Amino acid sequence: EEGQEESTCVPRPQCPSECTCLETVVRCSNKHLQTLPKGIPRNVTELYLDGNQFSVVPKELNTFKYLQLVDLSNNKINSLTNSSFANMSQLTTLILSYNSLRCIPNMAFSGLHSLRLLSLHGNEISELPDGIFNDVTSLSHLAIGANPLYCDCHLRWLSDWVKTGYKEPGIARCSGPQGMEGKLLLTTPAKKFECTGDMDSEVLAKCNPCLSNPCLNLGICHNDPMQIYRCSCPPGFKGKNCETGINACVSGPCANGGTCRVSEENEGEYSCTCPLGFEGPTCQINTDDCEDSDCENGATCIDGINNYTCFCPPYYTGEMCEEMEDMCAPGRSPCQHQSTCLITSSGPKCVCSPGYVGDDCSVDYDDCEEHRCQNGAQCVDELNGYSCICLEGYSGQLCEVPPSPLSLCELADCQNSAPCVERGGRAFCQCPPEFGGPRCEKLVSVNFIDRDSYLLLSDLKNWPQANITLQVSTAEDNGILLYNGDNDHIAVELFQGHVKVSYDPGSQPGHAIYSTETINDGQFHTVELVTFDQMVNLSIDGGLPTTMDSFGAVRPLNGEAPLYVGGRGPLQNTPPSSAGMPVDVHSGTFRLWQIQNGSSFHGCIQNLYINNELQDFTKTQMKPGVVPGCEPCKKLYCVHGICQPDGVHGPVCHCQPGWSGAHCDQPALNPCQGSKCVHGKCIPLDEQSYRCECAEGYRGALCNQQGELFNPCRHLFCKHGRCQISDTGDAYCHCESGYTGELCDAESECRGEPVRDFYQVQRGYAICQTTRMVSWVECSGACDVGACCGSQRMKRRKYTFECSDGTSFSEEVEKTIKCGCVGCM
Repeated sequence: EEGQEESTCVPRPQCPSECTCLETVVRCSNKHLQTLPKGIPRNVTELYLDGNQFSVVPKELNTFKYLQLVDLSNNKINSLTNSSFANMSQLTTLILSYNSLRCIPNMAFSGLHSLRLLSLHGNEISELPDGIFNDVTSLSHLAIGANPLYCDCHLRWLSDWVKTGYKEPGIARCSGPQGMEGKLLLTTPAKKFECTGDMDSEVLAKCNPCLSNPCLNLGICHNDPMQIYRCSCPPGFKGKNCETGINACVSGPCANGGTCRVSEENEGEYSCTCPLGFEGPTCQINTDDCEDSDCENGATCIDGINNYTCFCPPYYTGEMCEEMEDMCAPGRSPCQHQSTCLITSSGPKCVCSPGYVGDDCSVDYDDCEEHRCQNGAQCVDELNGYSCICLEGYSGQLCEVPPSPLSLCELADCQNSAPCVERGGRAFCQCPPEFGGPRCEKLVSVNFIDRDSYLLLSDLKNWPQANITLQVSTAEDNGILLYNGDNDHIAVELFQGHVKVSYDPGSQPGHAIYSTETINDGQFHTVELVTFDQMVNLSIDGGLPTTMDSFGAVRPLNGEAPLYVGGRGPLQNTPPSSAGMPVDVHSGTFRLWQIQNGSSFHGCIQNLYINNELQDFTKTQMKPGVVPGCEPCKKLYCVHGICQPDGVHGPVCHCQPGWSGAHCDQPALNPCQGSKCVHGKCIPLDEQSYRCECAEGYRGALCNQQGELFNPCRHLFCKHGRCQISDTGDAYCHCESGYTGELCDAESECRGEPVRDFYQVQRGYAICQTTRMVSWVECSGACDVGACCGSQRMKRRKYTFECSDGTSFSEEVEKTIKCGCVGCM
């Protein structure tokens, strides 16, 4: 009504007033119901209709396709049909006990593949047809006790069937024939089920009640599953068995307006006088006026009452369909696209214009169905022809001209200005000192020139067990190399030139181990840290390891916390004066003699491997004060900075923030002086730090990576993937293997990604790779809680390796060939 707020349509739970509903369980027991109540929820799974007055199974049950349990016990059901339980494929429990069932048809339980429990207890069943349970393949419990089973040869199959699966608990007993009374169906030998004479007529009448000829006065008996049997009485009689005589014309036996006359000799007989157009004893037959029809041209004659009508075929008209219509007349022609219309005896025929097909020439023929475009070209349909859109590099009308072959070095795609050399039919990228990887695509060495600098690695895989290897060059006594965790942390630091690994669990005493070697001699030393099964192993330059066993107190690495390299990043609200480690971290890490010196690392780190994967420092969060490369400087002395080579111009000093000059010995107020922004503008952040604002077409922390001139990807963050630009200029995320979603933020189900590439290993300072390509699968994706995506099948093969230092060797490689969800290591 006007003035009222518009109501919203919100689905409400349904429940009939006669029933109670709890979620998907509906109980309508003992309500004297004869028909199924309206309003039962469509998603009902359990329906209790016991203790009511049903005489048949409600046909509406077929509409509830989620039913798993139906209880119709203690009703008055006397028969079933072959469709009583149709469409109930999910039904697992069916209770029909204590009804009046006498006969069950052969297909009554057809389609109940999920049925596990069937109760027919307490009925009047004497026989069951062989094969009635063929479809109930899941049946495990059958209750058929308290029935007058007639155990002759016709029921032998049931004896064998219950013995095979023990699906009947040993309650059902025989009531006949003579000699079988009281015997158990389950334990009586099958050979006892014999046919020695005629079957009891009372037993036969249960499934064929007409055998007893119940209809009197020449009435015709019909087996009726709804009423056991039904008598069709002759005129003059009525009653269930046609036992009552009546006036023959009282029932109006003459159809179609016929006049009934009672026989003068017998009131039970009559005769009908039929109107025109009808005939037969009761005027039930419509005289076929079409026998002498004049319909022409294949028209269909429709019989009426004392007349007929001609139903004309297409394109003909007239009372007798004697005239042909002009379907090609203007405005009536079905032919499209300027096609030609022809009149034929079967109707109009269209002769299509070139490029069109179909009965009415309405379909533009797809010429691409028979195209000859080559080399993966895309076919574009045109009117009466097509064109080919070639893949990049191909040309020609059919894209048949291939591109000029790329050289091995062009295919190698060496990055970061790395020169390429061809040797033995293969291309090799010769990486500059600060880069590594097959294409020199990874920044593998960095110099920490600022006392507050650090790198941050997140989203690390395969924690908490890890193998971390890095090479360190420094002349300092103290400084943090690696840090992981918060309240309970693990730290790797320089302490008086030694490598120290410490762990503070927070509520328990801390643990620490030290290397016997010192590594602060300015040379590169290899530090290897292995965590496994609550143990930490430390090794320097491949020497004997030092082990820390915490006896279960150590949870060595925290996969949720980032890994800091060269220092420990500040947390929120940390004062700027806290160099290398914030105040709140100091409070935890300095107690119990854990972290001896909170300063960040000062020197070079290169070739950081985590779980045998070489890390790319360009993909880390890098604080200003970390510069690429570790080429040693031997002649230039830097007072407040560190020496770095600068290409053809020789070594230069990279000054700490606040210092300038050739030797970093002059105070500077501008932190941008001597900044490392390659293609961008230096923006001061405070007195000692800055950031790089990249010029159009460049990116990266130092604006040293070339990007697109127009970059729609600037505002699209792909969590586990990289942004790409479509042919229409739109940005979209191309996800890494194992991830999906618009932002690559959803982990895919565990699967194996096929890889075919050269297999690489590290031998000392040399990188070695196979002489031929290797095929394997990389496992990635999500699993259920308690499982991890990993290798299910491995295979070992022997390969030959060539190394960057000129050596070669052969060894077996274990590679994954099948992935799946397995126990987490």
